[in-house]
Amino acid sequence: MMKFKMYGLLLGLILVPSTLLSQTEPEDVATIDNKFQNYFYESLKQKSIENYDKAIEAMQQCKELEPNNAVVYFELAKNYLSLKKYKEAYDNFEKVTQMDAQNRWAWVGMYDVCYATQDYEQAITIVEKLVEFKEDYKEDLVSLYMNTQQFDKALVLINELNEKVGKSEKRELYKSDILKDAKYQSAERNNLLEQIKKNPKEESNYVDLIYMYSRSNQEDKAMEIAKKLETAIPNSDWAKVSLFKSYLNNNDGENAVKAMNIVLPSKKIDSKIKHRMLNEFLIFIKNNPKYEPDLDQAISYFDNDKEVKVAKEIGKFYYVKSNWDKAIKYFEMHLKSTNEDIETQLLLLQALTEKKQYDVAAKRAVEWTELFPTQPEFYYYAGLANNQLTNYKLATTVLETGLDFVIDNIDLEINFNIQLGEAYNGLGDMKKKENFFTKANELIKSKRK
Repeated sequence: MMKFKMYGLLLGLILVPSTLLSQTEPEDVATIDNKFQNYFYESLKQKSIENYDKAIEAMQQCKELEPNNAVVYFELAKNYLSLKKYKEAYDNFEKVTQMDAQNRWAWVGMYDVCYATQDYEQAITIVEKLVEFKEDYKEDLVSLYMNTQQFDKALVLINELNEKVGKSEKRELYKSDILKDAKYQSAERNNLLEQIKKNPKEESNYVDLIYMYSRSNQEDKAMEIAKKLETAIPNSDWAKVSLFKSYLNNNDGENAVKAMNIVLPSKKIDSKIKHRMLNEFLIFIKNNPKYEPDLDQAISYFDNDKEVKVAKEIGKFYYVKSNWDKAIKYFEMHLKSTNEDIETQLLLLQALTEKKQYDVAAKRAVEWTELFPTQPEFYYYAGLANNQLTNYKLATTVLETGLDFVIDNIDLEINFNIQLGEAYNGLGDMKKKENFFTKANELIKSKRK
C-alpha cells in the first residue's frame, strides 16, 4: 500500500505558538510565557534525542499552561506515535482536528495510526478527508478499498484515476484481480465501451475488452472489437492478434500468415501471446501442410528468445507424433544455435535411427563423444549406427569405451551389451558374442525380479 509521509520534518520553530511571539505585558503573563517557552523547547530537545517520555512530560506542562493550544496536542500526538502508544496518539491528533479542521498534518497523523494498527476501515474515513487537501491520496484510497474488499468502489476509483492521470502498473494489477470475479466484469465492459467512444484512438481499451470477451469465450464479440480496433487504428498490432485467431477458425491461411508476420516481430506484443499464436499455427498446418514454409519463417522471429527454444519445441511436437523427418529438421535447426543441448542431441540421434539414417547418426554421435566424453548415450548411438553400417571394429571400440561410463542405468547397460554382441557377431568372434548376449539376458532377468 502506498503511504504518504509528508509531515516528517516539521521544524520546532514553525510550531511555536503565536503567544510566544506576541506577548509583552503584563509581567505575570510574561512569566507564564517564559515557562511555556522553556517547557516547549525542553520537549523539542528531548524529542530530538528520542527521549519521548520526557518530551511528553514537558509538553504536558505546556498543556496545563495553554490547554487550548493545538500545537501542544500535535506535539504530544507525535511523541505518543513514536512510542507506539496508538490510542493516545490518535486522541491527540483528533483533538487537533477538532480545534482546527484544516490542519492536514493532524489528519495525516490519524492516518498513520490507522495504518500502523491496520484499522483500514477507519483509515478510509481519514483518507476521504485527506483527498480534500490533495487528490494524490486517492491512490491510498484504492489500496484501502482493496484491503477492505470494497472492490466495487476500488474499480470505480481505478477507472477514474486511469482516465485522469493515466494507468499505473499497481492499479492495473488491482484491476486484474478484481475482474477475476465475474460479477464485476459487466461494469468493466460497459466502462471500456464508454472509454472507446470517448477515446477511439486509445488502443489499450480495445485490447482490454478483447481479452475480457476472450476469457469469457465470447469470441464473436472479441472479433467485433478487434475489427473496430483495426478500423480506428489500422496499424495496430493488437488487432492482428485477435484477427489471426478468426482467420484460422475460418480456414483463411493466407490472412492468418499475414497477421502472424505482423505480430511476431512486434515489440508491443508479449512473448507468451506470440508463443500461443505459433502453437495455434502449428496445429493449423497439420491439416494445411502447404503453409509449412511459413512456419519456418515464423520460427526465425524467435531466434533470440531466451525463455523458449521454439525450433526445439516444434521438433518435440513432431517427435511425439513419430514424424521423424520433421522432427529431424527442427532439431537440426535448433542445434545450429547451440552445441550443448544434450537432450536435443539425443532426441535427434533417436530420430535419425528411426529413419535409418545411420551414416549421419554415426557421424554426429562420434562428434558428440568428443564434446561430452563421459556421456554414455552418445557412445551407444555411435556403436548402434556403426553396427548397421557394418563398421564392426569401430562399433566395438566406442561401445566398450562408453560402457565404462554407464552408472545405475540397467536399460542402457542392456542395450550396450546387445550392440556389443552384434558387433562381435559381425567380426566372427562367437565367444565374445555369447558373453555379451548372456550378460544382456542376465540383466533383463534381474529387472524382472
